[in-house]
Amino acid sequence: AAVEESPGGGVRALVDGRTVLAGNRRFLAAAGVPVLEEAALAGGAAVYLAVDGRSAGHIIISDEVKPDSAAALGELRALGIGRIALFTGDSRAAGEAIGRELGADQVYAELLPQDKVSKLEELALEQGPGGTLAFVGDGVNDAPALARSDVGVAMGGLGSDAAIEAADVVLMTDEPSKLAEAIRISRNTRRIVWQNIFFALGIKAVILSLGALGMAGMWAAVFGDVGVALIAILNAMRALWAGGRARRR
Repeated sequence: AAVEESPGGGVRALVDGRTVLAGNRRFLAAAGVPVLEEAALAGGAAVYLAVDGRSAGHIIISDEVKPDSAAALGELRALGIGRIALFTGDSRAAGEAIGRELGADQVYAELLPQDKVSKLEELALEQGPGGTLAFVGDGVNDAPALARSDVGVAMGGLGSDAAIEAADVVLMTDEPSKLAEAIRISRNTRRIVWQNIFFALGIKAVILSLGALGMAGMWAAVFGDVGVALIAILNAMRALWAGGRARRR
């Protein structure tokens, strides 16, 4: 069968001499095929079907909410994430139902890949400079938004190759709650890095000052070099312990 694809719309195929269309409402409407609006209220994304220019019904496709999604949003709020928005290509009714179930602040539904990027840019303008915009997705249609966001997070198990390549962070277990764990580990790691920087520079500055005044000898110089390096390494090992605690939560 000859197949022609319309990105973000649907497919047109010639099957046994008959023209078959499968896609969203806008795709079929552009082909002059009227569809029922009620299909969009069935709780998912509606794929409309038409044969030889006549409507042949529809299929409802809905995503299953991951068991830990609601808990993940709660953990993110506890970490200070102030605004959580849901982006979906499903119908508005389905998107708002999932948004209420998860406790999202905003829901943007019926989005094509380019629409997700546009909404991200709007959110970036609203938050202003200094904010960080993260996007979590797993599909091919999420790849542009993952690349546009400040931090793109993809699901490594079920996620598409395009989403994984475009993302900055990959959650290998496909558990949204791992995002909060990653944030905790990264914040702790950054804190340890700054501690080591200030500690090393501070000790070296003190020893240099004492040496210039003739009050520090060779052993002080050795401590300022080797000793400070060893202490910094031991302090950095705390990141491993913090990661273990975060995984046990």
